[in-house]
Amino acid sequence: MSLLGPVLIVALTVAAMEGMAYSVHRWIMHGPLGWGWHKSHHEERHGPFEKNDLYAVVFAALAILLFLLGGRWWPWLWWVAVGMSVYGVIYFIVHDGLVHQRCPFRHVPRRGYFRRLYQAHRLHHAVEGRDDCVSFGFVYAPPVEDLKARLKASGALAGRQPQHRDAWPADRGQN
Repeated sequence: MSLLGPVLIVALTVAAMEGMAYSVHRWIMHGPLGWGWHKSHHEERHGPFEKNDLYAVVFAALAILLFLLGGRWWPWLWWVAVGMSVYGVIYFIVHDGLVHQRCPFRHVPRRGYFRRLYQAHRLHHAVEGRDDCVSFGFVYAPPVEDLKARLKASGALAGRQPQHRDAWPADRGQN
């Protein structure tokens, strides 16, 4: 296999993982089957870990399985596992690090793509419970004004305070 093949497989897998992550987050984590683990992510965290982190273990186990299968029988699966791993690193840096500040750095983006991503995920956490949430992606964020309009139209925020300790953007008064 030439170098182009693996690079394409990795790039396509990273892109496909955003769709997969959106789907899993929207219909499994916020669904009746997955809410038991994911609920911890929408509540106050006590300590460095939360039950929701078990999803990372599941996805890591799947990537390890693909590494094993790819190394033994189907080499292209090894590159899919690399793409999944790259997406996992992006997820960790952006979601856990930037948005939830679970890493040692503290940075709140003030403009551009990262600000939009930050605000979109904060709006996701602005709803109490698993229903009526918006913005289920981790790397793509819809325009913040669209998310605010959807939340307003759904009535999900009527008279409610955010349940998660950092549910509102620090700069919520800014657009």
